[in-house]
Amino acid sequence: MEERVYALFGVFGPLLVYFSIALSLALSPFFNWETDALSDLGHAVNSNAASIFNFGLLLAGFLMMVYALTVFKKHAKYSSFCLLVSTFLVQLLAAFNEVYGSLHYAVAVPHFVMLSLTSIVYTVEKRSAFALVTFLIVMFSWLLYALNIFKIGIAVPEMVSKLVVLWIMYSAMRIYFGKESVSTL
Repeated sequence: MEERVYALFGVFGPLLVYFSIALSLALSPFFNWETDALSDLGHAVNSNAASIFNFGLLLAGFLMMVYALTVFKKHAKYSSFCLLVSTFLVQLLAAFNEVYGSLHYAVAVPHFVMLSLTSIVYTVEKRSAFALVTFLIVMFSWLLYALNIFKIGIAVPEMVSKLVVLWIMYSAMRIYFGKESVSTL
């Protein structure tokens, strides 16, 4: 397949994450930003939106995995490996939803850590101010949550963490339009 087609996987994968979360939220009147986690939307027993949420994560993870394994690897070798691991973990989140209890959390924590690590690696590898800013915003949201400064549930920093996919989409669009340089590292 042509490089530009693979670049679209890096755009549509993140868009699918946002779409599946938004649709799941719209179908989940029980959801409370002060007490819930995003994973509550994917609870296979308690959430009527679980199939949408989990399938969205699974498919988005697959699309971004294809992006990481193909065209992104040529432009950001080390970042693509980190993104590959993170996208595999997001697929595991879909498979091992909250019904699985501690197994779900054993996958969720590494996913969020790997997503942040991917931003750091991309910041260094491509000297990306955009990736750095998204990383700092995400870390600030987790800090606010950890310090319990505001009455928010864990869903808030989880959702803010999805800002990371903005730089992934941006990198994919730059590749699509031929403005991204090939990695020399």
